[in-house]
Amino acid sequence: MTNQLPAIFDQTPEQLVSAQTVAEFPANTFLENITVNSAGTLFVTSYEEGKVYVVRLDGNIAEFAKVDGLVAGIALEPSGSLLVSGVAAGVPAVFRIHLDGEPEILVTLPDAMFLNGMTPAPNGCYWVADSYKGAIWEIDAEAKTARIWLQDQKLARANPDNPFPAVNGIKLYQNALYASHTERQQLIKIPLAPDFAPTAPAVILEQVNLDDFAFDSTGNLYGTTHVYNSVVRISPDLQITIIATETQGMTGSTALAFGHSPADSNSLYVVTNGGMSLPPAAGVGKAQVVRLDVGATGYL
Repeated sequence: MTNQLPAIFDQTPEQLVSAQTVAEFPANTFLENITVNSAGTLFVTSYEEGKVYVVRLDGNIAEFAKVDGLVAGIALEPSGSLLVSGVAAGVPAVFRIHLDGEPEILVTLPDAMFLNGMTPAPNGCYWVADSYKGAIWEIDAEAKTARIWLQDQKLARANPDNPFPAVNGIKLYQNALYASHTERQQLIKIPLAPDFAPTAPAVILEQVNLDDFAFDSTGNLYGTTHVYNSVVRISPDLQITIIATETQGMTGSTALAFGHSPADSNSLYVVTNGGMSLPPAAGVGKAQVVRLDVGATGYL
């Protein structure tokens, strides 16, 4: 990391929310991403294992699917099946995980470099961040096709040798796609044209280390900071507040998602890797799924 973070990251947080550990995985499990369906079922990707796990709110963990490769981003299809970005036999790919857990290679992207965060697009397709190419791909799941939706220097790494991802998490809020740029510690806004084509991306916040993130219904952004072992809330006027830290299980926080059922609509589910990317003094801990009560509902 070359950019200095805001002073808030050196201060004792004052507005921490309540946290509950939902499930634990063995140390050196790289939980990468998460999505939640309307029934309150959590689907979690384990990057290095190439697995998707089902996590129940009672802490039960079950392997749902395994691909021959790596898995990163994840999104739900209207049918209830899953789309997962990753690598198949050394080639970047997007998988469909059917309702029975059977994986299918939906499309391979030999020109891609590092497929990462994924989110549904308003035109019925899906957008996938390519963290090393500095691009966002558009996946048509029905046609099983892929094309570059946007490639821009603002989405690329400042240093091609830096292993930290550039464009990483991506989420739609109102009429714009937002993207975290982890290597440059920036938040980027990409307004959409009437036909959902991208317009010029603009950096709207700097010196904030974000991995994945989600919006609530009033426009607050909640983001995982990964190697900074925390979750932050960024208000619509771009004020940053730390709401959870390593004391609440945020060590190596990689991704989060809102619950959607009446019982958990005010909760965020956070996945972690126990500090694999930057081990704490005590060493890499267990990977976790942690529920945060944030008192807000997710943006739909």
